[in-house]
Amino acid sequence: MTLEIALVFGILIAAIILFVTERVRVDLVALMVLVMLAVTGLVSPSDAISGFSNPAVITVWAVFILSGGLSRTGVAGILGRQVLRISGNSEGRLVMVIMVTAAVLSAFMSNVGVAALLLPVVMDISRKTKRPPSKLLIPLAFSSLLGGLMTLIGTPPNILVSAALSEHGLEPFKMFDFSPVGVPVVLAGIAYMALVGRRILPSRNPAREMAGEEEDLGQIYNLRERQFVLDVPEGSSLIGMSLAESRVGSALGLNVMGIRRAGRLHLAPDPATRFELGDQIVVQGQLDALGEVGVSQYLSLESESVPLDELISEDVRLAEVSPRSRSRLLGKSLREIDFRNRFHVLVLAAWRQGKPLRTHLATTELTQGDVLLVHGTRKDLKRLGDHAGFVVSEVADPEKYQLEERLMSVTVPADSPVVGKTLAETRLGDVFSLGVMAIIRNGEKRLIPSPSDRLQAGDTLLLKGKREDLATVEGLHELRVDTELDLKSSDLESEQIGLAEAVLAPRSSAAGKTLPQLHFREKYGFNVMAVMREGKVVRNLRYFALKFGDALLLHGRREKLKVLGSDPDFLVLTEGAQEPPLSHKAPLSALLMAAVVGSVILGWMPIYIAAVAGAVLMVLTGCLTMDEAYRSIEWQAVFLIAGMLPLGLAIQQTGAAELVTSVVVGWVGGFGPLAVVAGLYLLTAVAAQVMPTAAVAILVAPIAVNTAADLGMSPYALMMTVSLSASASFMSPVAHPANVLIMGPGGYRFIDYIKVGLPLTLICLAVVLLVLPLVWPLTP
Repeated sequence: MTLEIALVFGILIAAIILFVTERVRVDLVALMVLVMLAVTGLVSPSDAISGFSNPAVITVWAVFILSGGLSRTGVAGILGRQVLRISGNSEGRLVMVIMVTAAVLSAFMSNVGVAALLLPVVMDISRKTKRPPSKLLIPLAFSSLLGGLMTLIGTPPNILVSAALSEHGLEPFKMFDFSPVGVPVVLAGIAYMALVGRRILPSRNPAREMAGEEEDLGQIYNLRERQFVLDVPEGSSLIGMSLAESRVGSALGLNVMGIRRAGRLHLAPDPATRFELGDQIVVQGQLDALGEVGVSQYLSLESESVPLDELISEDVRLAEVSPRSRSRLLGKSLREIDFRNRFHVLVLAAWRQGKPLRTHLATTELTQGDVLLVHGTRKDLKRLGDHAGFVVSEVADPEKYQLEERLMSVTVPADSPVVGKTLAETRLGDVFSLGVMAIIRNGEKRLIPSPSDRLQAGDTLLLKGKREDLATVEGLHELRVDTELDLKSSDLESEQIGLAEAVLAPRSSAAGKTLPQLHFREKYGFNVMAVMREGKVVRNLRYFALKFGDALLLHGRREKLKVLGSDPDFLVLTEGAQEPPLSHKAPLSALLMAAVVGSVILGWMPIYIAAVAGAVLMVLTGCLTMDEAYRSIEWQAVFLIAGMLPLGLAIQQTGAAELVTSVVVGWVGGFGPLAVVAGLYLLTAVAAQVMPTAAVAILVAPIAVNTAADLGMSPYALMMTVSLSASASFMSPVAHPANVLIMGPGGYRFIDYIKVGLPLTLICLAVVLLVLPLVWPLTP
């Protein structure tokens, strides 16, 4: 083994580890591979970036745009709905019709695009036929993967394998060269799922089994056990205050479902609704949140005025901070900058256009000329001054900020629910903008306390904030739990108000963000009651980062579902909430797609030129806008392929492919051509469960070509094997985005994919071994 081969294997193994652990995004891993290959000299700099101009990469992104055009104009939706209407109520027939529809569409569209398009349709069918979605969604995902096996543009591995043939001086596969083997594989997969696979799938998710009653969304997410009623007592400071001003939801970690007033339940109340004496607040959330209500005193006000000098010591000072001109931080809020955690200083106030700002500082965007009054240690203030974005100076006139009227001291009563909690857990600053400037304990004052400091009975807190906010805190904790009023899940729905489900769309920018970061409630008007992830219900959502595959349970006005449905970041799981397609453009987009396919079949132009031409015409004719075209491209897949192609080149050029080939030949070569096909299929299929399918195709393709040359076999037979097996991503939810997409709505767990996917993989292998030699002879 040469040094070059050892380096290639080292880079390959590192990439595989990163792919499997998912510690780094797959597209970033691919770019890291590209850089390492160029830096080590395993490929030339021009070869390292050649993937971005590779015909396969160009074809892939152009096909994504073509798929987006068909989706935006409703071609796929029209076909899907018409076919699914004939499915009837039989579960086996339903599965068969869903799979045939998805397979035909995914032969010409993005696999995950087809799954996303049909997901709301299938969920509606599930509700109408009262069939558990868990019986229908894995068939939908698997058929979208199987359908890609039938054409050249059906899936990226097909395009990559065909391009690899060209690079080795061989005739590439044509548009329908995959069909003679792909169609039997698809039919076998559909037959298996309709007859056997659907019986292996769970009939209901674990949350629904726990509920055990009527199968509605409230039961599925087990809402009944999480509903409570809070009474507003006489004399409460909340009376006359609006729902938004009270912050009852964010402060207590509860969702406000409705307000019961004079015997009538008002569901999904407007944030401007003001509380009245005798109101009962219907909430949903964690039981432990109720431990903070019904207390006699939360914090006891000791002094309504604290001198500013109380915040200063030898080490802790006040300073003024101004953003520099052209700073990248201009236009961002302190929360977006993460100012407190990043610089370890507190912002007490701001000066803007001759006036002090003392409230809502966290969400106020910085502008040129702003001056921030900050509180911190000398060390932290110096560090802030060293930052390129800010200028730090001494405070010229602290009185102009009028802070003393916002400083107060409170004591912690012995029976207060904050005893034993950290400052972060009290959420005084996060929710009510009551900043804890100091803790006085046993006569000792600690300025700038840490968020992890725990409060004790008798502590004195120096707070910065509004007196009204402190009164709101007290009012919330004076609420009383009503144990007599019994509510059912059905009470929370009406003609105008109801429960609905949504999932993160493919390529959603909401992935990795929390609901407060998305301003979800303010933007869409819905409470998120719970999230289904990997078959488990999650309800503590304040700091819960969403990820692709999560299903969100929503409560709000049905009319607002269309607002959410029009957002490309989310898929509402009911067809009527989707953004209406450009139906009048449907014939045109279908004609353009047919023209692309026809020009390739007739040999008028290569696939990558035909696909780009079709994508351009889709935009020029108004089938979709340029922004929608960009959004329809799976950029992660494009960068993944472009970054990994140089590794395939290095494997070939350094002799690593020949080394691996000799091992493969040594293991299975003596058992005959069919054994080689079976071994190559299993190797590729297993790799596809833990690595992106495109990366698998790129890495295995050169090994297949060399194996064919060493054993005197047909390279076309082995390359077709690689293509078919690289798309066999059935045994893991993370093996393909289509599998992840349906995981939350179906309530699936990892084991469900193995139970159903392993037999399907073996069936596909058996069909390949039977049909492949008839279509593509194993030996020339």
